[in-house]
Amino acid sequence: MGAISSKLRNAEGGGLTFWCPGCARAHTVRVGDGLGPRWGWNGDAARPTFTPSVLVTWSEPSDDPALAGDPAHDVSRVCHSFVTDGQIQFLGDCTHALAGQTVPVPDNW
Repeated sequence: MGAISSKLRNAEGGGLTFWCPGCARAHTVRVGDGLGPRWGWNGDAARPTFTPSVLVTWSEPSDDPALAGDPAHDVSRVCHSFVTDGQIQFLGDCTHALAGQTVPVPDNW
């Protein structure tokens, strides 16, 4: 995965990856032609815009030691955002602390 700017990295299959400060993990969208869902990209690696919104869901083990390891008690997580002109607008359905806030796409991750 090679850097194309301080904000974006290339990923396999036509993907572009950016760091999400809300989730503390990378998110990848696929752009251009190819199989699977594809996003529009404004072509600006310094101030990226992706359309439509970026929705990432996953589950994590429970923080409760008595329930950890039991998938029936995993906790669902959501990160839903608009990435516009190099800003990440986190929507209200995010399960992290940046829900409802807008922050720059981080540099140099």
